[in-house]
Amino acid sequence: MPIRKKRSRTTPGNRPEVIEDPGTMLASSRRWRAAGKAIGLVPTMGALHAGHLSLVELACGENAIVVVSIFVNPRDPEHDEELRGQAGIDAIYRPSAAVMYPPGAATRVRVVGVSETLEGAARPGHFEGVATVVTKLLAAVQPDRAYFGQKDAQQAAVVRRLARDLDLGVEIRVAPTVREADGLALSSRNVYLDPGQRKAAASLSAALRRATDAYATGERRPEALREMLRARLEAEPLARVDHAEVVDPVTFQPPGTLAVLAAWIGKTRLIDNHDLSQPFPG
Repeated sequence: MPIRKKRSRTTPGNRPEVIEDPGTMLASSRRWRAAGKAIGLVPTMGALHAGHLSLVELACGENAIVVVSIFVNPRDPEHDEELRGQAGIDAIYRPSAAVMYPPGAATRVRVVGVSETLEGAARPGHFEGVATVVTKLLAAVQPDRAYFGQKDAQQAAVVRRLARDLDLGVEIRVAPTVREADGLALSSRNVYLDPGQRKAAASLSAALRRATDAYATGERRPEALREMLRARLEAEPLARVDHAEVVDPVTFQPPGTLAVLAAWIGKTRLIDNHDLSQPFPG
């Protein structure tokens, strides 16, 4: 059973501890564990938004201690500080690049199969970097649970496989995508969109909704569902499709029910996904 603890919002006088050294982080985690406290970890790359806060809130409901990690790109430290002050977290683990990639480091973690398609093919080496960093975060924090968002579905699948294969003893929790009113998935990349591009970006969720509706009325042909996704994206003049596929949510190979999209809106690359067998939110 999870250790549950009612959490109040952090006040300015009750700031979370900021830890930058893995040894210090591990010592804190061992102290919490010795006191019988369950630990939840929310890994982020900084530039926190409401999607991250939904993960923090979930973690707060399931753990006595919540740690938010920030690596590798805290692009808006003042905004991050403001949000952290509202989230009720206990510690911020903020290792530097020098800590995560020390001179002479020769070990990398590679998850074969699930990391090699779609996002993995579009961004060679990306998931190897993710797997290596997440392994180091889990080693330092030693959480009972780690929290990821469904928007980055392939990343979550890579991490789940990593935790299972290496017997890390951590539960990987994946929370639903948080969306704007028009369906756009929250992402730190959204700030790069101008007003016209922001409107065009809603084409990703519109494509997912169209395919979900078709699936609900009996369409099961993978090629037909893929074509619906692509056609809706291509109908948006500002969108340039990277990929539009329907895959298995565990292996990320076809066939399956998870529709996954990547598209460029101007110079900003956005991703989104949805399980077609489930109603689209909103």
